[in-house]
Amino acid sequence: MHSNRPYLLKAFFDWIVDNQCTPYVIVDANYIGVEVPQEFVNDGQIVLNIAPRAVTNFEMNNEAVYFSTRFGGMPVDLYLPLFSITGIYAQENGKGMMFEPDETEEPPPPLKSSKSNQQSNIDDQKASAKPKPALRVVK
Repeated sequence: MHSNRPYLLKAFFDWIVDNQCTPYVIVDANYIGVEVPQEFVNDGQIVLNIAPRAVTNFEMNNEAVYFSTRFGGMPVDLYLPLFSITGIYAQENGKGMMFEPDETEEPPPPLKSSKSNQQSNIDDQKASAKPKPALRVVK
């Protein structure tokens, strides 16, 4: 079976936001492919506010979470492979979930190491997609 982590992460994110709380994620900054400002990493971890009002260009899929935000007033693009996220919680009350290492499936290798590469990969997939089937009336 596929990992349940992407589904749980999306569900907790939606639940926290729907309850007007601020979603924070705990990230293993040493995980391969993680792109975060290293000057804000403490003990190999970084805690990030991923509230819609705090980030732009937010994208969460089954492989990664990526978005833009500001650190010290400077814009930064962040890339978090899904298995680098060790927990998600609401800042206001601490409710959320910590993730155990997933033993059912090996973590997928990072697809790309930067957001621009992610975008070019998405563009490539769209360009190579099959055209939609079309129906026509035959008399």
